[in-house]
Amino acid sequence: MFEHLKAKPADPILRLMQEFREDSHPQKVDLGVGVYKDEQGHTPLMQAVDRAQRILVESELTKSYIGPPGSPLFNDQITQLVLGNGLATKLKERLAVAQTPGGCGALRMAAEFIKSCQPTARVWVSDPTWANHVPLLGGAGLPLETYPYYDQQTGGVRFDAMMETLKKSARAGDLVLLHGCCHNPSGADLNSKQWQEITEFCLDKGVVPFVDMAYQGLGQGLNEDALGVRYLFNAVPEALLATSCSKNFGLYRERTGALMLLSAKAEQTPATASELFTRIRSHYSMPPAHGASVVETILMNSQLAELWQSELNAMRKRIQTLRLQLNQGLKARGVDRDFSFIERQQGMFSFLGISPEQVNQLRKDFSIYMVESSRINLAGLSAHNLDYVCDGIASILKG
Repeated sequence: MFEHLKAKPADPILRLMQEFREDSHPQKVDLGVGVYKDEQGHTPLMQAVDRAQRILVESELTKSYIGPPGSPLFNDQITQLVLGNGLATKLKERLAVAQTPGGCGALRMAAEFIKSCQPTARVWVSDPTWANHVPLLGGAGLPLETYPYYDQQTGGVRFDAMMETLKKSARAGDLVLLHGCCHNPSGADLNSKQWQEITEFCLDKGVVPFVDMAYQGLGQGLNEDALGVRYLFNAVPEALLATSCSKNFGLYRERTGALMLLSAKAEQTPATASELFTRIRSHYSMPPAHGASVVETILMNSQLAELWQSELNAMRKRIQTLRLQLNQGLKARGVDRDFSFIERQQGMFSFLGISPEQVNQLRKDFSIYMVESSRINLAGLSAHNLDYVCDGIASILKG
């Protein structure tokens, strides 16, 4: 049965992680793996999460299953976090929400739901997009198309080209996948006017918006990062949204996320929910409970919620400071290239815009690791390695 199998190529980021671990260079720097890191290079356990877990240890009474939809309290709280209390209340009867195993679980269940409703629907993804969007959505059998997005020259969004492609080629019933904030891998986000134009396009063309909201709070702020999404959800008849607690709560290994489905009418919501929960039941049956319990414990406790937001604000400000320092550091070294776009972008990621050969040279000569596309995780920088990284980049660009 197994003898015909051949090993698949290693995932580029997982391979990079392995190479980094095996590197003995004392100043090695990991800018590849997409997790938040503090000044010591650790992915920290947030204090609010730690305190919430201690509360759960003392109060938890059962380890029974929680059902395919997950925790109702978590679903309510995460919906309010993403949409805001007012809009969440307004749309409550039109929303079907499920707790999922991380944002990946939300994306895959969204794909399975779409496939069951509209097998011929195409999903339009940005060029570039998060690499895992392709196997998560395409693996469910959905055809994928791409629209122009990132401008390598300016570090911004090719919005005119994006809209021209979608208006010309997207059909009614197709879906357009949008990054809610902190675009991965580019860091280039849509502005409020562009969100409004996308909303009008979806209304006019009958295209369904599908939002991936993986980094809320790490761009400009919890509410600021959600403004475009809230405008969109307030206007369109149908929409899907996948969200994750991996980054803003630091719950990576707990696999905590949610999927929201917006129906055109409240009468449709029971059928929408039934179809979604049936898809979930046939895949992983029901989600794990711990991460969702941590999140709802934090959001339901005013002191913990305040502490969490303070920690999240500190993470965001640190990333913004690192963006500023990286640009200034390269400028101070006389690099004949404009990196100011790094300061204008949002979230943990940016493209340096160097060639694969230069990426390999950085790894070979300086043990500075990043993926071949030159996407870097800004949170991998720190006061301990920033000058070293700037020296390395300047060396390969001036050499």
